[in-house]
Amino acid sequence: MFEDKTLVCKDCGKEFVWTAGEQEFYASRGFENEPKRCKECRAAMKGANRSERQMYDAVCASCGKACKVPFQPREDRPVYCSECFAKMRQN
Repeated sequence: MFEDKTLVCKDCGKEFVWTAGEQEFYASRGFENEPKRCKECRAAMKGANRSERQMYDAVCASCGKACKVPFQPREDRPVYCSECFAKMRQN
């Protein structure tokens, strides 16, 4: 049903093979579009997005320990560390 396809990366222009196994995986997840980037460019995009995220120092309103959060804390809203936040979400 699936056959290997040669595609061209939209970022680097290099040809890459989209294997039958990868196509089957995409189909099982309900994805309809072919990949636009090669594995190297996809990995570079993921790495770039993570390194650009700015983290802010905060103090957890529940346990009082220092933590880092991905948003600018405000005085009028409590900030929770990841452990306390997870506990709150479970309740």
